Amino acid sequence: MTDEVNALAQEYYDYLLTAWPTWGHLMGNYEHAGRYDDVSRTGEDEEIRVRRAFADRAEAIPAEGLSPQDAITREMIAFDGRRNASILEARFEEFGVDPIFGQQAGIPVRMPKFPIPNADVAEAMIDKVHGMATNFRDMADRVLEGVARNRTPAAFAIDDTVAQIDDWLAKPVDEDPILNTAEPTGVADRDAWRARLREAVESDVRPAMAHYRDTIRDRVRPHARDDDHVGLTWLADGDDAYDRMIRYHTTLDRSAQEIHRIGLEQIEKLAEEYRVLGQEVLGTSDVPEIFRRLREDPALHHTSGADIVAASKAALAKATAAMGDWFGILPKAPCDVEEVQSGAIAYYFPPARDGSRPGVFFMNTSDPAGWGRYQIEATSYHEGVPGHHLQLAISTELTDIPEFRKRAFIAAYGEGWGLYSERLADEMGLYSTPLDRMGMLEADSMRACRLVVDTGMHALGWSRQRAVEYMTANSPMAVSHVVPEIDRYAVTP
Repeated sequence: MTDEVNALAQEYYDYLLTAWPTWGHLMGNYEHAGRYDDVSRTGEDEEIRVRRAFADRAEAIPAEGLSPQDAITREMIAFDGRRNASILEARFEEFGVDPIFGQQAGIPVRMPKFPIPNADVAEAMIDKVHGMATNFRDMADRVLEGVARNRTPAAFAIDDTVAQIDDWLAKPVDEDPILNTAEPTGVADRDAWRARLREAVESDVRPAMAHYRDTIRDRVRPHARDDDHVGLTWLADGDDAYDRMIRYHTTLDRSAQEIHRIGLEQIEKLAEEYRVLGQEVLGTSDVPEIFRRLREDPALHHTSGADIVAASKAALAKATAAMGDWFGILPKAPCDVEEVQSGAIAYYFPPARDGSRPGVFFMNTSDPAGWGRYQIEATSYHEGVPGHHLQLAISTELTDIPEFRKRAFIAAYGEGWGLYSERLADEMGLYSTPLDRMGMLEADSMRACRLVVDTGMHALGWSRQRAVEYMTANSPMAVSHVVPEIDRYAVTP
């Protein structure tokens, strides 16, 4: 049975590389480098079928007699297949306009991260770029399906996405973000290769982006949900869709109301910690005053993206130097920090498995003044070391489990480690000052508020503004950071 389980695991991983070719390429797999993610209804139906078929095949293998690791592999194939099929069945693509992680925001970040280690992959990149055009056209078709079924995006998401695409298409073709690739190794005539890439952008991708923009602006926007109705609960099947998302991200059958209550309780616990540390750092134990000072005092905030990245690199280096005293296993892959102007406040990419790209976490510096000086260390420890990089790089370097298990990610587990690592950094003495420890509490506040506002919008019918006001009142985050976080939860429950 061991051979059967491991063979199925390898087959499942091979399938994932076809289902998520973008993910596969970023991870250093090149078998499908010429493909881009398929969001068509036909592709979605096929993925649902295949995912459930893998789950059925895993469950058909008798569990008796399997080793503990093989038993885990069997269970994970079944679990992963069914949980992904469940989400696909909710048809989120029908209203999936996303200014935070949508294609128009994500492609400029991902494009330079695709490794191009040889001439074959370079050639495949031409097809990948055409695949991006197909993706935009398919997204236009899917949101029109949503309009027909009265399942539409939030209006702000459309407006922000249209503005992003307008900004993109206003650039000269020679400055198109898609042309910002990794160096194409092994290509004899790089100028000719780049000319073909440029032609694909000009003749295919840009018209497809314009078509998508026109579709969401002219045909979907008149039916969009306003700011008072941004949550899933306002859709006819929204409560079911949100329940599926809760199970997807947590693996638990907790209700939205239970999660909401957990968030409220955690906010209360954090208030006491703020009172104690606030007295030491700011001379006050009044929580609203602590939040106001942290948010509004210019001396406590950055003014340039370069300084934010430099401070992040310094924190990362300090943590990396301390790791050997605390962990018996360390990742071989290094980690770096880069500046971006879109996406979440901060996020991490694992290293490619062939070593062609290190792990990297991104700091969104579109509003440098939104970053408190006290936030940098906690964010760096969460995203880098001992947080996501330590966890995920080590996972990818394991040698005794199937490949798909090395790359599996469950948000409650992965983000749970990130949150824990912020507190672990305190135990390790990594925070430079009591003010930097305040950043640890601020990061905790963001996650606690997330439980409240995400469930508030998607299950309890909160407006976008109510969510912004709650997070502003219960954390020291700058409003310029609160708003994109709330928008992120609104479009990706």
